[in-house]
Amino acid sequence: MTAITHHISDDLLDAYVTGNLAQAFSVVVAAHLSLCDACRARAGAAEMLGGALLERVAPAAMSSGAKDRLLAALDDTPPPAPVARSGIFPAPVMQALGGQPPKWRMLGGGIRQQILSADSDGALRLLYIPPGRAVPEHSHGGLELTLVLQGSFSDSEGRFGVGDVETAGDETDHQPVAGAGCPCICLAATDAPLRFRAMLPRLLQPLFRI
Repeated sequence: MTAITHHISDDLLDAYVTGNLAQAFSVVVAAHLSLCDACRARAGAAEMLGGALLERVAPAAMSSGAKDRLLAALDDTPPPAPVARSGIFPAPVMQALGGQPPKWRMLGGGIRQQILSADSDGALRLLYIPPGRAVPEHSHGGLELTLVLQGSFSDSEGRFGVGDVETAGDETDHQPVAGAGCPCICLAATDAPLRFRAMLPRLLQPLFRI
């Protein structure tokens, strides 16, 4: 794997460590951390700092029976079975896939997707882009976080290879193009619909939920 040069920003990493990041984006960050030693070390340092700060907080009184209720709730909820990495898909992605291979749905032009989750806080999807194929030009109404799992893509922000993350916001207007060689497979999280330039993608947008 080539060196990772595009990392998770400090604000997103802090939100992830403190549990304040929406689930769709948390999966992307967790998958990146499994591939990136540098960001994994940063996350570990942030967790240690948080633990040190918690030790300095004065303890608060708990209601009667709180401990018993917590232990009972833990007994009633068995931990999920661990899911291992499979091929190009890190464990967090395999967890989102339910331990199964992707079930691709055609979007046109050879581009495929599988929606892994979607709720009011955001959507998570896998994208398959054939070599040399361009995604329709678009901007954003919110945040988009894209992690490359296979191949590469390039756009106005640079080149993104395996393990790289592109953070796109309101100011980003781009048209990602998959690199030569193998197909580009990405994990992408969004919290708002994309804003396509061309008419056809806009017409198909409700059908493809992108």
